[in-house]
Amino acid sequence: MSLPPEKASELKQIIHQQLLKMDVHGRIREVLAETIREELAPEHQQLSTEDLIRALRQRGIIDDVMKELKFVTDVNETERASTLKPSTHFVDREPPVLKKTNIDPTRRYLYLQVLGGKAFLEHLQEPEPLPGQICSTFTLCLHFRNQRFRSKPVPCACEPDFQDGFLLEIHKDSLGDGSKMVDATTMLSICDPVHMVLIKTDTFGETTLVASYFLEWRSVLAAENGVTNVAVELLGVGTESKVSVGVLNIRLEMYPQLNKTLSSEITSTQFALERQKTAEKERLFLVYAKQWWREYLQIRPTHNARLVKIFAQGDCEDHANLLCSLLLGFGLEAFVCVGTKAKGVPHTWVVTCGSDGTITFWESLTGHRYIHRPINPDDPPLAEQPKPLYPYRTIGCIFNHEKFFGNCQPSDAVEVCVFDLHDASKWKPMSGEAIKSVCAPGATSSVPPSPPLCASTIDAAVTSNEMEVQLRILVSEHRKDLGLSTVWDDQLSYLLSQALAAYELERTTGVSAGNEEFQDAVRRAVPDGHTFKGFPIHFVHRNARRAFATCLRSPFCEEIICCRGDQVRLAVRVRVFAYPESACAVWIMFACKYRSVL
Repeated sequence: MSLPPEKASELKQIIHQQLLKMDVHGRIREVLAETIREELAPEHQQLSTEDLIRALRQRGIIDDVMKELKFVTDVNETERASTLKPSTHFVDREPPVLKKTNIDPTRRYLYLQVLGGKAFLEHLQEPEPLPGQICSTFTLCLHFRNQRFRSKPVPCACEPDFQDGFLLEIHKDSLGDGSKMVDATTMLSICDPVHMVLIKTDTFGETTLVASYFLEWRSVLAAENGVTNVAVELLGVGTESKVSVGVLNIRLEMYPQLNKTLSSEITSTQFALERQKTAEKERLFLVYAKQWWREYLQIRPTHNARLVKIFAQGDCEDHANLLCSLLLGFGLEAFVCVGTKAKGVPHTWVVTCGSDGTITFWESLTGHRYIHRPINPDDPPLAEQPKPLYPYRTIGCIFNHEKFFGNCQPSDAVEVCVFDLHDASKWKPMSGEAIKSVCAPGATSSVPPSPPLCASTIDAAVTSNEMEVQLRILVSEHRKDLGLSTVWDDQLSYLLSQALAAYELERTTGVSAGNEEFQDAVRRAVPDGHTFKGFPIHFVHRNARRAFATCLRSPFCEEIICCRGDQVRLAVRVRVFAYPESACAVWIMFACKYRSVL
């Protein structure tokens, strides 16, 4: 079968590019020199084609070329592939498949391939899962310049089989530059790293953070043919931040290929200048912070014992930072508070200052809110004082992305704290310009931009039904162990839905609605002479067995699940409410009705 001239020319071009990328010509020259030197006798002056082919075959070069050149021979498959509209976020592992993706030829892309992992020693003894067997999995998440990516989950192993490709678009954010083809010099000034996050999901669906890594991708700008391979060593988190978790093999490639690459000296100089600039900004801020701290201590000697932390990291701190950022994004005046709880335990929470003067505390770990009404220590002893409901005891400082205040009131007790931030005698402010020099977006490469929120991947209706079926099985088995039979009332279960929707509405907005209608529906569903009992409970996970164990610890819920009596009918309803980043609120309600016996 002969090819049309244009197809033959295209095929030759593909083969030529592949040979250049693999540096086949250079490898042939090396084999030729080695063969002449080692295999030919001094009296031989000529090298035949057969000698060269045999030498290339023995060294596996021909096999390497044939493996790299993939041809689609099924015409129907080619036609079918051309009708699909694949995502530009996920690319199959073979480079030629890029022909099938939606690539804008006027823009530059970074093709990042993950070609497996190794040395994940924690899973050294992990048995290989059987087909269809549920096992723990690794998932790799990427963030680059407001783009989010997620790999396919792979079984946890010492050498996890990551084989995924991501097409990262490189462009300028300013208006009008988005459609320009950026060159290597321009891309060298784009210092945004590729943020890689490795997540482990166990057999129960619980996720944990394994590692976080910022990949410097610009080394590819100085690589020959715009292709480079990088071995990324991942370190743990928290107390294991110095311990190696494993290694990922990364391949970086520019599309379209660069007309001119940079020298390694240029890229190294650029990286050094950026590090120097960042270090200088941080040094100047540190000098200012030390001076600010000396002035703060001179106000009152007891300030030395207050929790004023300019540099801090931890668990609840991260939660408080996230909650404060969300509240700031919704237009509220929000700050992170650094202080203590009972028994002097360090803690952070969030405070919002309302336009009407209302001060509200937000606990990031539970979602509870508290209105703060300070006690006036100058009031007469018999004056009635509000009793604080919050668990916080002292407050040392508050901050957000633009402001930092140290508490310099006579007492750092939260109950007497006045949040008049304009009064410098109560709150010592830090220079806004100093904060902006190290915290403003783009001010330093050590503060990466926040990724955009992703829509939930949870199907709320399907998840609700699955959990409900699992809970019915768990209840039936539990009652069977007690020698009790189980009869379900589907209509009563259905009526519980409106109550759960009202509970979530009240939890998120504070507005109570629908309670009277629910009570009326229950009265109509429960016959005269019968008793109704219900127990609602809220979770932030989707593990039915774990939720059931928690419910059994409540005496009232156990009384419903283990109900004995005449004409006992049980009901259960689950409502899953999905939120961005696949976060969820899960409401479960157990109920029973039975005939009352005097």
